[in-house]
Amino acid sequence: MSDRTSTPLTSSTASTASRQVGTSGGAAPVARLEHVSKSFGLGAGRVDALRDVSLDLHAGRFTAVMGPSGSGKSTLMHITAGLDQATSGRVLLGDTDITGLDDTQLTLLRRRRIGFVFQAFNLVPTLDVSANIELPFRLDGRRATADERAWIDWLVGTLGLGARLTHRPHQLSGGQQQRVAIARALATRPDLVFADEPTGNLDSATGRGVLDVLRSATRDHGQSIAMVTHDPVAASYADRVVFLADGALVHEIGPSTPAEVSAVMLDLERAA
Repeated sequence: MSDRTSTPLTSSTASTASRQVGTSGGAAPVARLEHVSKSFGLGAGRVDALRDVSLDLHAGRFTAVMGPSGSGKSTLMHITAGLDQATSGRVLLGDTDITGLDDTQLTLLRRRRIGFVFQAFNLVPTLDVSANIELPFRLDGRRATADERAWIDWLVGTLGLGARLTHRPHQLSGGQQQRVAIARALATRPDLVFADEPTGNLDSATGRGVLDVLRSATRDHGQSIAMVTHDPVAASYADRVVFLADGALVHEIGPSTPAEVSAVMLDLERAA
């Protein structure tokens, strides 16, 4: 089942790998990082969270981002989504260079072109399920079109939320809240959806159901998803798994079993 594109790399070759792993010469990516670095602090207190990372996120693909704690996974997601700025390098969403956009432009871009699924769900407690799902449209000052309404209805049915539309978040289980968050993230059919540890607060069975929905969104409906995770089982649902170590992109594999993902993680930890 494994479709590995390279062998595990040691830390001594990580810098070179960050310029080789994760890019391709195929169709234009939905998002691209070009030699991105991110540092926090100055002088002796400086921390290099990302080091010369180049990465393409392909359209219609489910990409998992893995790595040991402190490897730069969340920083990578935040910079790609325009939630944080790179110290150096360039970030593109489609053909839009977001590196120099101001806060207002970034807010509008995220609202219209990016979706988010968080471990903590982040639903609005005073809104019912229907209103939470439709929140991206309200924030954009518009109503869903007929086609978008049909898409939302499909999401609601597929996610088993039809009987819960008038319930508020506190009346839902954790799995139901996460499914509402997924429906909200997918409702506007954004260019790219970021999922940050989306199964971290769920039991195994409920987590598998959430991952099935994310995988179906890519395979059956062409949605582009990037998921940050520490869980090899979650990563095994992805079309592609990229690995960070010490802020550098060091390895990539294709569709893999949890055991294969775990083996790569173990190799990286041994090399650290």
